[in-house]
Amino acid sequence: MTKLLELKNVSKTFPGVKALQNVQLDLNAGEVLGLCGENGAGKSTLMKILTGIYTPDPGAEIWLQGQKVDVRDVNHARDLGLSIIHQELNMVPDLTVAQNLYLGRPGSSKRGFVDDKALNRRAAELFERLNMRINPADRVGDLSVARQQMVEIARALDFDSKILVMDEPTAALTIAETDALMDMIRDFVTPETGLIYISHRMPEIEEITDRVTVLRDGQYIDTVVTDDVEMREIISLMVGREVSGDARPRTTVDSDEVLLKVEGLNTKKLLRNVNFEVRKGEVLGFAGLVGAGRTEVARAVFGADPKESGEIYVHGKRVNVRNAGDAVRAGIGYLSEDRKTYGLLLEQDVKYNAVLAAMNDFSIGGFVLDGKIRTVGQEYSDKLRVRTPSVNQLLGKLSGGNQQKVVIAKWLVRNSDILIFDEPTRGIDVGAKEEIYTLIEELCAAGKAIIVISSELPEVLRVSHRIAVMAHGHITGVLDNAEATQENIMELATLGKAQLEGNAA
Repeated sequence: MTKLLELKNVSKTFPGVKALQNVQLDLNAGEVLGLCGENGAGKSTLMKILTGIYTPDPGAEIWLQGQKVDVRDVNHARDLGLSIIHQELNMVPDLTVAQNLYLGRPGSSKRGFVDDKALNRRAAELFERLNMRINPADRVGDLSVARQQMVEIARALDFDSKILVMDEPTAALTIAETDALMDMIRDFVTPETGLIYISHRMPEIEEITDRVTVLRDGQYIDTVVTDDVEMREIISLMVGREVSGDARPRTTVDSDEVLLKVEGLNTKKLLRNVNFEVRKGEVLGFAGLVGAGRTEVARAVFGADPKESGEIYVHGKRVNVRNAGDAVRAGIGYLSEDRKTYGLLLEQDVKYNAVLAAMNDFSIGGFVLDGKIRTVGQEYSDKLRVRTPSVNQLLGKLSGGNQQKVVIAKWLVRNSDILIFDEPTRGIDVGAKEEIYTLIEELCAAGKAIIVISSELPEVLRVSHRIAVMAHGHITGVLDNAEATQENIMELATLGKAQLEGNAA
């Protein structure tokens, strides 16, 4: 089999951190190679070296089709046929889709002026070829995160790439969009091309890859043929131990005290007569398909979106939540699914972000208590195992999974009694997920009331004592964990809109 790519003896040192140590990797022509490992294992760092973003330590070798090359920068990498789709979006929100696609590329302007008609025409042809339904003239900032991700994918595929790297490309995609992406990958891979696929979603690894290379703690562990192993074996290679995929909550709810009660919640666009309650020490999971209304419930309860009607009770007392500030003062914390937009300040350091929701406790007379911030930031960084050289590190320099942990720390520092976690482990590897699940159980034991919204049914079953299932803005049923299965959850999640409206009538 022809070797399309070989990486040998790749190391990378950052100040205080050995990110990679003598890593190897090879990609065959016509192959999809999975690249797996926990957050901080070095996957993204290795791919950034391959595509010219980082310079490796001396001694590293990159071979393309039998020729040794030195990748100078991103443009040189593209000239060599190397392209990467990053986990985090990298577009200009105020420009159109077409303008983002061809930004800085030949033919994007005429006599110094942007030729929007030509760009829109080129983009429309590209989207038609890729079977994407996206308007080239739409402003990128107005698109959903999922559709922005699809634009990123289209931009990478438009280059004449021989090797394409995809770093968590489906993190914000729907099931249908993920299926479309898998078809694109199959179309891209030919006897002359190859693709490296980084993902924490093991079903995708199992579906699309031919082989899988595993990294752990910056070191090469093994490469296996996908068809020859079970996914649990790959997970064990990643984390160095067995991880169960069918676990249930290890805690029980011992209190009847209701900390949060929602009655008759309606919003103008979607939610209809949503009712639920969460007890002290309980996790209430929210399951449903994309667009069912799970995030809309969270945002309405937290005051991020206006509600049309409905009542919210905290500790048995009615509270008027007009905005997020009202919710925070009432003891409600919200971990958004879009951490970069709503949860973090990427240009600030780890310790500052960790105390962001409780800044009044870290200042006196207008003076910030840096020592106290550093102490608390370090405490929660250690507790959540945030991988960072220092709590003084800028948050934007951390991996996506470690950024997510800092968002969780923010609400733990605030000591909110009611915590709403929307996709709490998105972008977090399977080993670190168990740490988050254990943390949620510890919060339950401390008497918190927790809502967990997740698109992963095994995750909902793992952490939730009860599960509220949604479809078309309605709660279609609430299941005790003991009776809940993926099958009966999906049955409730796929009820038709007409059927729900008929029942309501």
